[in-house]
Amino acid sequence: MSERKSVLLRLDPAVHDALAKWAADEMRSTNAQIEFLLRRALAEAGRMPGHARQMRRPGRPSARPLARRPAAATRTPQTPDAPDPGRPDLGRHGCPDAP
Repeated sequence: MSERKSVLLRLDPAVHDALAKWAADEMRSTNAQIEFLLRRALAEAGRMPGHARQMRRPGRPSARPLARRPAAATRTPQTPDAPDPGRPDLGRHGCPDAP
């Protein structure tokens, strides 16, 4: 991956807050939102360099694929009192330490 440039950017606090809220609404970091807006402005002005890399899609990166579990037909049925050996016991309330 090529090195990315770092830039110190001074913003009015109200502008920063508006950008941060907009970024959160679109599941981006504030930095990614600023880059998105700059890229859009460059493209609209016909100034986007042809060799610029594509931005990553908004949101969290997809998780690594989970290990495959056996098909339902090959698993032994679990009773409500017997915990699933492949999962931690989360207690009644979904917390590991809950009574």
